[in-house]
Amino acid sequence: MKKYELTSEYIINELGAKLFRIKAVRKFGSVEAGELGGYIEKEENLSQEGNAWVYENAWVCGDAKVYGNAWVYGDAKVCGDAEVYGDAEVCETMEYTVHQGYGRRCRITTFFRMKNDEIGVKCGCFYGTLDEFRKEVEKTHGDSDMGKEYQGLADLAELRSLRWKKERRARSEDS
Repeated sequence: MKKYELTSEYIINELGAKLFRIKAVRKFGSVEAGELGGYIEKEENLSQEGNAWVYENAWVCGDAKVYGNAWVYGDAKVCGDAEVYGDAEVCETMEYTVHQGYGRRCRITTFFRMKNDEIGVKCGCFYGTLDEFRKEVEKTHGDSDMGKEYQGLADLAELRSLRWKKERRARSEDS
């Protein structure tokens, strides 16, 4: 059973894609039936299962996917091959990063802020926290060049996370 539908309201984003506003057709999670959401390019961008939702003026396009219990809201823009899922919460575009071309299979590695403020990681079939990712990289790749690349990406994600927290704190102090 579908949880949302595309409405006839749309925007054209800066990438030239036509994105449609979504509307909940039934109650799920904290979303009420009839509630308007954000914008998606196609149904494949937002799962019809789980409690995932795109709120407000946020948008999702390209081959990006939002599923599980993830939320995308505010002015967030999720596109490309990004996957936002589990308990991820993206309220601004800068709260996730996507890196492609690392590892033996040129994997896509996504770092994102989770609802509990931890850093989540999706890389190939791996999904977990940043600490779990670091341990898995150490176990799998050790001190090899590939291991160093992945650990460097993890370092970058930690630095980015500190910036996210500082900027959120500054915004909350301004309001």
